[in-house]
Amino acid sequence: MLKVRLSNFDMLCLIFAQAQTGSPGPTPGGGIGSFFIPLIFIFIIMYFVMIRPQKKRQQQQQTLIAGLKTGDRVVTNAGIHGLISNVKETTVLVKVADNVKIEIDKSAITNVLKEA
Repeated sequence: MLKVRLSNFDMLCLIFAQAQTGSPGPTPGGGIGSFFIPLIFIFIIMYFVMIRPQKKRQQQQQTLIAGLKTGDRVVTNAGIHGLISNVKETTVLVKVADNVKIEIDKSAITNVLKEA
C-alpha cells in the first residue's frame, strides 16, 4: 500500500476538483445561512488578523506619546536620534547636536530608548 502525504494546499485543490466534477443534476438551493455563515467567519478572521493588532499598536503608541518627558532619548519615524529638551502640548523640542534643536510633532516619535 502506497501512502502519500498531502499538504493542506494539495488537499484543498483535491476537494475543489472533486466538487467541480459532481453530477450535473439539480442542486438544492442554499438558504441564507449558507451565504452568511462563511461571510461572518471571514470577518471574524479579518478582525483577529488585521484590526485587533492595529488597535493594539495604536494604543501602545498613544501611551508612549503620553509618557514623553524632558530628558528622554528618542527616535523619530525619520530615524533621527535625539534628546528631548522640552515637551509641549502637541510637539517636542529635540536636541540632536550641540546648539541644534528641532521641533517635531509628538506623533513622529516611534521609540523611547532611555532616559539621559
